[in-house]
Amino acid sequence: MTDSSTRQYAVQKTDDQWRAELSPAEFQVLRKAGTERPFTGEYTDTKTVGVYKCRACDAELFRSESKFDSHCGWPSFFAPLAEDRVEYIEDHDLGMKRVEVRCANCGGHLGHVFEGEGYGTPTDLRYCINSVSLALTPAE
Repeated sequence: MTDSSTRQYAVQKTDDQWRAELSPAEFQVLRKAGTERPFTGEYTDTKTVGVYKCRACDAELFRSESKFDSHCGWPSFFAPLAEDRVEYIEDHDLGMKRVEVRCANCGGHLGHVFEGEGYGTPTDLRYCINSVSLALTPAE
């Protein structure tokens, strides 16, 4: 787990700079750790082959091959592209312990990762990621 209060990211901008580059919904989720409503995101049911990048900084985070149907209302992946692409923060919001997932390049909030839910995936993990945090680059 990372202590986000001392972490220095490769991409660093002020809130004003982020607001100028991101939509209000993107800013709320990526910079303020918000959550989009379930079943409303652009990539919830997407089957397009490609790479999912951080919408804030364009870092490659997930491949479509690790995306699966969890029916939870958000895009789900069983693994990031590489472990150094994301960071994990212990999250005690909502009165329970969760693990927040952030982009390791800019610190943008992506969602949360859950373990042991019984999905038939290779890792037994569910990266529950906000669509608004991602941009899909389709394979050529």
